[in-house]
Amino acid sequence: MGHAPPLKPIVFAAAFALVLAAPAVRAQRFESSTFTLANGLQVVVIPNHRAPLVSQMIWYKAGGADDPRGHSGVAHFLEHLMYRGTKSLPAGAFNRIVAANGGRDNAFTTHDYTAFFQDVASDRLETVMKLEADRMTNLALTDANVLPERQVIIEERHSRVDNAPASLFREALDAALYIHLPYHTPVIGWLNEMSALSTSDARAFYRAWYAPNNAVLVISGDVTVPQVRALAEKYYGPAPRRAVPPHLRLVEPPHVASQTLTMKSPRVADPVWMRAWLAPSYTAGDTKQAYALQVLAEVLGGGPTSLLYRRLVVEQKLALNAMAFYDPATRDLSSFNFYAVLAKNVTVADFQAALDAVVRDAVAHRLSAAEVERAKSRMRAESVFAQDSLDGLAREVGAAIADGRSLEDVEAWPDRIGAVTAEQVDAALKSIVKDDVAVTGVLLPGATS
Repeated sequence: MGHAPPLKPIVFAAAFALVLAAPAVRAQRFESSTFTLANGLQVVVIPNHRAPLVSQMIWYKAGGADDPRGHSGVAHFLEHLMYRGTKSLPAGAFNRIVAANGGRDNAFTTHDYTAFFQDVASDRLETVMKLEADRMTNLALTDANVLPERQVIIEERHSRVDNAPASLFREALDAALYIHLPYHTPVIGWLNEMSALSTSDARAFYRAWYAPNNAVLVISGDVTVPQVRALAEKYYGPAPRRAVPPHLRLVEPPHVASQTLTMKSPRVADPVWMRAWLAPSYTAGDTKQAYALQVLAEVLGGGPTSLLYRRLVVEQKLALNAMAFYDPATRDLSSFNFYAVLAKNVTVADFQAALDAVVRDAVAHRLSAAEVERAKSRMRAESVFAQDSLDGLAREVGAAIADGRSLEDVEAWPDRIGAVTAEQVDAALKSIVKDDVAVTGVLLPGATS
């Protein structure tokens, strides 16, 4: 969830001592390097000298899935509170300093991690490192600055979820899909639990998880490894290593029944149809299927040339949009999803029958090798284009490491996608897309029942 807190100037506390770092390990696909400080902070450097700009991203390996039971939303709450001041920095000063230096900053929380970033001119990297390192250890959490921010996240929930039918419905779909995993609970939290979050809840989460040995620093842009190493040692190096609790990761029981959810809202213009299945990720379940499932999602619903779009939108004109999506970058099991917006006067039953027929045909006659190859080519091309972005690679790398993968996994992604065969994609389709364990959702126009 993004955050744009209010803005303020700063005076920093005194100098920090240097710590020794491990030798840098160099990767090849996008000329990145990684090293680890003595306190356990992993640093990744991705040079990009096309413009005198730099992006700093710090990723903490804790998110909504680590919220204590009964205290949902505390990880996201703490994301907000990171802007409420430190022992030497008044509330709001962080953003004001970044803005005064011509930069932009924001943050986001997922189930698996919380990330903060600043994009600035490369000669201002030291400034934002001072700021970010300061709040890694010196965050000031008192009732005076915590309790007003609690109302901010409650209003955020109202505006982004409660008043947005599609978001509210997706939340219900996920709660039905994940029976036991913490992904059952929304990152922003359940309203009744958010309303009771306290200063002690936020402080406990901060002390438990916000440690250098539970973080990854990614610097992308017009920098060199020696420059980043010196600054990281100077500003992040003094942060003390701390014991970090293990992630509580539950085991999802086998799904033995399908479910159908229906919701009506006067704010919905066209019927929305969704279907989701549990699926492996890069790090959970039958992980060897992750790359084939990515290709499958691209073949079935990755754009206007995809199978679902061609058959249901272009040819049969049953939908305004039809797509498939799958994200294997989760620490626990992921989901494989179909999504469609139905055309005017098309019934849910007629659309669903047509979609089922497309899928049955794909299973019976197999996806064409040519379609699979085209999908792989598009995906690999997109990974090349991502390297042109200042922070695109930083996000990809940071998320991978925060989720338990390695820099080498990111480096190898194009080759692993390229190695996927049509037979593997067919096997992935047959193993995942099973009607007897799906969760189907229908969001309809009309008065709430």
